[in-house]
Amino acid sequence: MASIVLDRVCVDFPIYDSDRSLRKLLFRSSVGGVVRRDESRRNRPTVRALDELSFELADGDRVGLIGQNGAGKSTLLRVMSGAYRPSSGSIEVEGTVSALLTLGIGFDPEETGYENIHNGCLLVGMSPTEIREKMDEIADFTRLGDYLSMPARTYSSGMQLRLSFSIATALDPEILLLDEIMAAGDAAFITKARQRIDNLMEQASLLVLTSHSSETIRQFCNKAIFLRSGHVEEFGPVESTLNAYEQWLAAA
Repeated sequence: MASIVLDRVCVDFPIYDSDRSLRKLLFRSSVGGVVRRDESRRNRPTVRALDELSFELADGDRVGLIGQNGAGKSTLLRVMSGAYRPSSGSIEVEGTVSALLTLGIGFDPEETGYENIHNGCLLVGMSPTEIREKMDEIADFTRLGDYLSMPARTYSSGMQLRLSFSIATALDPEILLLDEIMAAGDAAFITKARQRIDNLMEQASLLVLTSHSSETIRQFCNKAIFLRSGHVEEFGPVESTLNAYEQWLAAA
């Protein structure tokens, strides 16, 4: 049974060269959260991107993360995926995880497409046996043909995106994490990509996705979390949570 349990999870990012007001502004705008002083680190300024988050997600949940830019949505997904560790608090994840967050992590332009598939699949948690079984399927999905035997630095940006997307979606996950529903490449590949994401959503036991579209949340989710400045403002059924978010937007 897939599940995610957060208990008072906080994520802090230290601000280096904090006397530079422009850097402080840029850092704050990129991660959101609240600027504060960390006494345990010689009073160094930090940004608290997530602040005391506690909730449980269970098998069958389809959860949408909503909130303005900088609310902590992408940071929360990265904590759930294991890419970020909480600064304090704890998170327990049961089930295999596939996270479509930043495509291209672990991508080596000097290696061939096939080598990148192998290494990328290792990074998303597949065993060597699973990689051998899925290699032909992944290669076919990329539609890169003989280019897979060439160094990835020879690829166009669209070809690199195809390869990265094909690797990232190769795992059959129990838990699927999506940072927006992304398009990848030309029109024909976009159609294939959306079909694959739809299939992954149907197969996953637990889904968490971010979106600025209320209709997307309504289409795919049965619950929603409204984040504001790293706090959970509302967590519950989709309609009531979206209403709380829309009322807050109207009043802001």
